[in-house]
Amino acid sequence: MSDIKKVAVIGGGTMGNGIAHVFAMSGFNVKLVETRRELADKALNTISKNLTRMVTKEKITEKQKEETLLRIQAELNLADAVKDVGLVVEAVPENFEIKKRIFTEIDRHAPENAILATNTSSISITKLAAVTGRPDRFIGMHFFNPVPVMKLVEVIQGLDTDAEVTQTITDISEKLGKIPVQANDFPGFVSNRVLMPMINEAIYCVYEGVAEPKAVDNVMKLGMAHPMGPLRLADFVGLDVCLDILNVLYDGFKDPKYRPCPLLVKMVDAGKLGDKTGEGFFKYDT
Repeated sequence: MSDIKKVAVIGGGTMGNGIAHVFAMSGFNVKLVETRRELADKALNTISKNLTRMVTKEKITEKQKEETLLRIQAELNLADAVKDVGLVVEAVPENFEIKKRIFTEIDRHAPENAILATNTSSISITKLAAVTGRPDRFIGMHFFNPVPVMKLVEVIQGLDTDAEVTQTITDISEKLGKIPVQANDFPGFVSNRVLMPMINEAIYCVYEGVAEPKAVDNVMKLGMAHPMGPLRLADFVGLDVCLDILNVLYDGFKDPKYRPCPLLVKMVDAGKLGDKTGEGFFKYDT
């Protein structure tokens, strides 16, 4: 079993604060890196609220909540945050150029034996690993939203990922109370290679006038036992994120079956991104 005790999580958004939450709850000391103090405070506040909810549901005690929060330290300086950790988990927006810049800096300042992991949901692990000087210690660690609740972690091996690194991340995932599933590095891995074409096809059903969004979702919920319809799920994930992933699949495979529906493109252009903007295929209170 790995002796990693200190972890840096880069990015405190929806995924990043969830990842920091589960690591800290499992006994790891966490440096949570954000670019501005208000964003760091927002991330810590979200973690605190989610822990309070767990206390209310009697899943943890008030003492466990306090101990978890004490293990998380917000950092604004990436170099300082990664200088003494055994694992860095990147959770910044799904954009290769942003991730490339972040990993170049992480590689420069993290200890030589530290493992670098990305929470990317679709970008090539091998391509990201190549911007560092340690592709053998680079891996995909794909969590699912909401991170404290969802059990799955996709563990994705790049072309040069060392087998020992894969085993370490698998072991750590289990320590977090997750169920790790190993996959190799192909666009979208397993999860989004299967999920996003389904979401895209549901959007085509609306675009082509087959049915209204509520009807499409009801068919999948009531007929296929999905807990959430594909259009409601798309709103929850973020329509901009869905479009980004579909574009990665389309570019990666050059197969027209991954071509994003024009309605999805139009909605993203209009700023109707789902839950985070209050409107997508459905309307929400923000």
